[in-house]
Amino acid sequence: MKIKSLLIVSALAAAFVAPEYAMAKPKPKPEKPDLSKNKEDAKEGKERPEIDREKIKERLKAAFDKRKKNHKDAKRKGQKVLQKGRAFGKLVRDDEKVKELRDSFNAAAKEHHSQVKDLHKQLKDASDEDKEGLREQMKNLRKDWFENMKGNREEVRERIKDIREEFKNKRDEVIDANKEEGAEAGE
Repeated sequence: MKIKSLLIVSALAAAFVAPEYAMAKPKPKPEKPDLSKNKEDAKEGKERPEIDREKIKERLKAAFDKRKKNHKDAKRKGQKVLQKGRAFGKLVRDDEKVKELRDSFNAAAKEHHSQVKDLHKQLKDASDEDKEGLREQMKNLRKDWFENMKGNREEVRERIKDIREEFKNKRDEVIDANKEEGAEAGE
């Protein structure tokens, strides 16, 4: 009995709601502005203000001259270093010792790669007993390679530290020395 009454109530609710959905309309579009007034104003003689091409040319020429002057000043002053922590990059790249280290490392890498390649070729054709020995050789080569890499990194780090010390800004020491000299002269 309860289910029957529930169905009746829901049917009545649906019947009351259905006409509202049928009558629903989309929102009206906003009205477009009336442009006929502007057309009438143009016909009556009210025109837009004229563009003064001479003034525009003068302003453009002044802007170009200002840019040119600033460009020349920037050339004279030089470029500012914007890489705060990486200002030593060019010094490191151009350093002779770092170049030698890099070249020697690349040569060692090519040699290591060729040795590994040869061992892989031998491994394909080898018997089961020989494969174990070749695998041991490959493991040893890999260990040696990692040791060489670590050693090369340490050498490069040491050289970078030397470069930083060489080009370190000693401004604070100079200022302190000047203060001491000024104090002695002022006494």
